[in-house]
Amino acid sequence: MRTNLLRTAAAATLAFLLTGCGGSASSTARSEPVGSTARSEPVGSTARSEPAGSAARSEPVGSAARSEPVGSGSSKIASVKGSRITVYGSKEGMAQRTITSPNDYGAVRVFLVERDEGEWLQVLLPIRPNGSKGWVKATDVTLAETAYRVEIDRGAFRFTVYDGDRAVRMGKVATGEAGTPTPPGRYFFTELVRPVDQGGAYGAYAFGLSGFSPVLKSFAGGPGQLAIHGTNKPSAIGTRASHGCVRISNDDITWMAKNLAIGTPVVVLG
Repeated sequence: MRTNLLRTAAAATLAFLLTGCGGSASSTARSEPVGSTARSEPVGSTARSEPAGSAARSEPVGSAARSEPVGSGSSKIASVKGSRITVYGSKEGMAQRTITSPNDYGAVRVFLVERDEGEWLQVLLPIRPNGSKGWVKATDVTLAETAYRVEIDRGAFRFTVYDGDRAVRMGKVATGEAGTPTPPGRYFFTELVRPVDQGGAYGAYAFGLSGFSPVLKSFAGGPGQLAIHGTNKPSAIGTRASHGCVRISNDDITWMAKNLAIGTPVVVLG
């Protein structure tokens, strides 16, 4: 899980502490942001030097006055256009909160769209408590679409990536220990970072999740954010080994980094 952050003054390189996932509380992993998010251009376009998810397609914002839930076949990802966005408690209601963009990792702020009602979008928020939702104006975001989703089966210690209804990647995972469990729920990727030390505790890549530990309200100065990341201890995969994060093999997290967009939904099954 994400903890401390230090932004460097020159490049957009970040130092972050992911000790809640599996390192020691004193170890720091240097990392850098990879790519960005689902944008008005296809994610994973040649304009970037690092692949960070090629799954999302763009579509006009608010082009149809319709009310539709977002189903399992595809998902809409809303990327914030400006430096901040107002989140409302209900359509045409009072402002609930303001969320800034980019986020703490330098990634454009995204939300997973739960319901599209044309001028208004109900979105899943990356805040406590897990599963929080709010409403944003469609004019404040750019919409993209992805057919990918990730399912984590805690009982079977297994992940499956779906493209629509078709399973395209499966593998084993490590989940949270009994005292610091990986909470079930519906989340989405909030950022992708690449640790400078590829042989460190977080492996080749780490995807931040929109959810948080139900036990660790803070950890080493951070909010206890969950993540899916690689590992330098593959022998622990298939067990309960973390403080709440999901560990997968470096091959699997590298595949995800190349194929899945920021904003891709992640469902952790009970």
